[in-house]
Amino acid sequence: MAAPVLILPTKIVHIDDFAQHLSIVVISGLRYPYGSNKITKIRQEISSMEEHYNPEELELSLQKHWLDNETFKAVEDPDKEKYYCLCMFPYPSGNLHMGHVRNYSIGDVISRFQRMKGKNVLQPMGWDAFGLPAENAAIKNKVPPAAWTKENINYMRGQLQRLGFGYDWSRELATCDPEYYRWEQWFFTKLVEKGVVYKKKAVVNWDPVDMTVLANEQVIDGRGWRSGALVERKEILQWFMKITDYAQELLDDLDQLDHWPEQVKTMQRNWIGRSEGTTLRFTVRDRDETLEVYTTRPDTLFGVSYVAVAAQHHLATEAATKNLKIAQFIKDCAQTKVAEAEMATMEKKGIDTGLKAIHPLTGKEVPIWIANFVLIDYGSGAVMAVPGHDQRDWEFATKYRLPILQVIRPTSENETCDLAVAAYTDKGTLVNSGSYDGLSFEQAFTAINERLSAEGKGEKTINFRLRDWGVSRQRYWGTPIPIINKADGTTVPIAESDLPKILPKDIQFDGVGSPIKSMPSYYETTDPETGEAAEFETDTFDTFMESSWYYARFCCADNTESMLDERADYWLPVDQYIGGIEHAILHLLYSRFFHKLMRDMGLINSDEPFAHLLTQGMVLKDGAKMSKSKGNTVDPQELINQYGADTVRLFIMFASPPEQSLEWSDAGVEGANKFLRRLWRIVYNYSSSGLSTVALDLAALDKPSKELRKKIHLTIQKVTDDIDRRYTFNTAIAAVMELLNEISRFESSTEQHQAIVHQAIETAVLLLSPIVPHICHQLWQELGHKEEIIDAHWPVFDETALVSDELTIVVQVNGKLRAKLDVAADIEEQAVKEIALNDENVQRFIDDKTVRKVIYVKGRLVNIVAN
Repeated sequence: MAAPVLILPTKIVHIDDFAQHLSIVVISGLRYPYGSNKITKIRQEISSMEEHYNPEELELSLQKHWLDNETFKAVEDPDKEKYYCLCMFPYPSGNLHMGHVRNYSIGDVISRFQRMKGKNVLQPMGWDAFGLPAENAAIKNKVPPAAWTKENINYMRGQLQRLGFGYDWSRELATCDPEYYRWEQWFFTKLVEKGVVYKKKAVVNWDPVDMTVLANEQVIDGRGWRSGALVERKEILQWFMKITDYAQELLDDLDQLDHWPEQVKTMQRNWIGRSEGTTLRFTVRDRDETLEVYTTRPDTLFGVSYVAVAAQHHLATEAATKNLKIAQFIKDCAQTKVAEAEMATMEKKGIDTGLKAIHPLTGKEVPIWIANFVLIDYGSGAVMAVPGHDQRDWEFATKYRLPILQVIRPTSENETCDLAVAAYTDKGTLVNSGSYDGLSFEQAFTAINERLSAEGKGEKTINFRLRDWGVSRQRYWGTPIPIINKADGTTVPIAESDLPKILPKDIQFDGVGSPIKSMPSYYETTDPETGEAAEFETDTFDTFMESSWYYARFCCADNTESMLDERADYWLPVDQYIGGIEHAILHLLYSRFFHKLMRDMGLINSDEPFAHLLTQGMVLKDGAKMSKSKGNTVDPQELINQYGADTVRLFIMFASPPEQSLEWSDAGVEGANKFLRRLWRIVYNYSSSGLSTVALDLAALDKPSKELRKKIHLTIQKVTDDIDRRYTFNTAIAAVMELLNEISRFESSTEQHQAIVHQAIETAVLLLSPIVPHICHQLWQELGHKEEIIDAHWPVFDETALVSDELTIVVQVNGKLRAKLDVAADIEEQAVKEIALNDENVQRFIDDKTVRKVIYVKGRLVNIVAN
């Protein structure tokens, strides 16, 4: 007769009186062995663990511990493999949103994981603090931008700490601090000396009421977003950086970035826009002047029926002095937005200048038009128009009844070319092109370039869509450009000893112009060479400047003597960079450019700033991106107050793979909290038992224990790969959930059973700790560990755990399942067949039949054919 099983409550003090009768004790749902030849006292006092999960008390206490002990402070160690994990730093708008929480949760999980893998991890945090929102807030709240920004930084820092992110706060920086932008100013002065920056006139969107330059997105229906004034296109002096000098390198080095999303690399390739084409020159009739144009389709040269110039081109402005209609047209163009997406869809408008251009090959005259789709900043501000083979040119020519000439025909008889309907834009065979008729695109490209070059009228050219980076902004809240404008119009950098040029903070800001432009005390100075009156530059830097090198400054943020030091070469490049796909072009391209500039200045030794790039998707609610205007935002702070930081982190990591959009779910948050309470209960039940755990003896494990051990190591293998390589944190969490299910189903009746359960629970806690660090820290302590879980080693996958000494063989009779056999893994084929044929249930189905065939699929099944 089997020994009785006694189910005991957790508040039992002694069970000595029952010892001689018991083989198993069940406490709070978990089964434990009770030694037959010894008496065990199980005391509830053994465990001091709280029965119920209280996240707020636990999390606040642990977060204070981390801060007080600088747990995540990174120190350079040449003997350890470094790992630099960085999330794109936030603008201090006042509150974290769920996009922030998702971004920074991903980074923290990766950082904690890599630390447990034994690496020297740096995970810093700072603030992208300059920019237009602070100016808008200053107007609305009547508070200086600096005060508003600092207040927001202090609040958001607390929010980040409340989420338990493991940042090295000793390296914190804010781009609005002079200690930071001093080095940006210093670097700019060195680039001026090197000739990498220059000043020239450029066309901008000008608000005549607010007296400021507007970005394209701030122009709404031709009017300033704030003042409502008609926006003008105005030429003003601007500072530029020669990013085009690095265009080919920026393009080529994309091939080094094996761990960047292909989508991002493609977007950057398209933005850089390398093309091979032809630069050619049309002479202007009756003038000693040429119009230079660039085309990628020299094969269509014989189809040119007009040349178009930008409204700001000098030929256009000269024509306007003699023609009121042209003058009005140019004035109208001054209120046209120049964003490329809008240029492609807006109505094409133009006016004839009355001037003629001479075709470089045919010598025929073609009219010169002013067109609103030609940009002065792109190339020479002039284009050759081939209406027959360019749709934009076709639309313009159709509207203004200009000739549309066919000079390309399709190579396939199945293709049609009806220029009355649309332009034919594919490459084909040349027609109506004189001696070039019959040539293919490739043949014509070579032949026409050779002729133009021989006649001095053009040459083969490699061109880039990329334009030099205009870094001037006529705004207040930004880094002052460290330049002195001399009386004669020339410029000189501010001396290094006079840096930083500090932006005044205690100002009255009403949004009409930049206040420093009307502060003589700020801009009045003297020429350092002549002593004559001069002025400091009152423009500030584009805020992309600050975000283009902050990742490097984090490496040595405490250095007051130089921009970077040798620590930058220890930490760089960033091993893992994380941020939104919306930054795929400008921020990432400018950062890559800045990195190469710093390399060429001898500040760092690497070519690229970010080795791995992860672009996370948006957080949606009700199918739309969260936004205040839509009223579908979720406040992270409210969730933390209700459920705790670990619940928020778990939901964010479990709801969706990081590169995909995440649909918000209140039920999902509830589910995450329930899972953590279940995890707590499992460990509580285990630790409250008071039963000691013996060492795991692999040789003594029975089949259920071996299966649980196999599940443990399959989970380690999957979670490690999901975090380290695949970034599929949701499937990593799901794998641990499956392991916990196996633990709950496992029936423990021996000491070795207890030992394998202990290992399984410890493994689950370790694997979850990067994701939900607070609860796992506490559970790790309850499982008997003195060291903190953040300093524990990541569990190692053991392949031998997957090797089974038994196999389960399926037995079929005429294709139908009749038995399952547990046999030795190394059993011979004949032995398997004999066991199958002699199985009691199999015998019932073959007893009155003749066995015709026995088929064995090794390690899987036996199929018996009988009739």
